[in-house]
Amino acid sequence: MKPTTLERLAAENVFEAIGKEWMLVTAGTATSPNTMTASWGGLGWIWNKPVAFVFVRPERFTHHLIEENERLTLSFYGHDEAMRKMLSFCGSASGRHCDKVKEAGLTPEVLPSGAVTFTQARLTLVGRKLFHTDFLPDNFIDKEVLARWYNDRPGGSLHTMYIVEIEEVFEASL
Repeated sequence: MKPTTLERLAAENVFEAIGKEWMLVTAGTATSPNTMTASWGGLGWIWNKPVAFVFVRPERFTHHLIEENERLTLSFYGHDEAMRKMLSFCGSASGRHCDKVKEAGLTPEVLPSGAVTFTQARLTLVGRKLFHTDFLPDNFIDKEVLARWYNDRPGGSLHTMYIVEIEEVFEASL
C-alpha cells in the first residue's frame, strides 16, 4: 500500500463503495487482527475533522477488538468475483471460531500507525476512534426501522456507532 491524500476520496462514490462494493472493518494488532464485512457506514465532516461512521453489532468479535484498540481500518476491494466471495466469507464467519484472515486468503499489512489492512485492498482508510454510542430503542423515530433491523433473530441486536477520524488514506501499489 502507498500513502495518498485525503483528497483521493473525492474520486470515490461512497454510496457505491460502502453500499454495493462493501468494505472490511479491521481491528486488532499486527499479530492478531480480525475483520468483518460491512455495507453500512458513511464518510463526512464533524468537529472540523474528516470522519467515517461505522456501525458494528456488539456480538461481532470485531466489536471487542474495536473497543480494545485506538485505531481501525476500512478497506475496499472492488467488484471482482473472488473479492466478493472473500467479503461474503468475512461477513459470515466468526473470528472467534476460525482464523478468518488466513481462511479468507488475506495478507495482512501493518501500516505505520500500527493499524492493519490487507495487501489485496484497493483503498484503505485508517481511523482513530473519537466517539461511540449504542443505539437505543427509544431513540428510533421510525419504529418500522427498529422492527425491521433489530429484533430477536440472531444478528438482530442494536449497533454501536463509532465516529473515527480519517487519519491516513492508502491505495494499492501498482
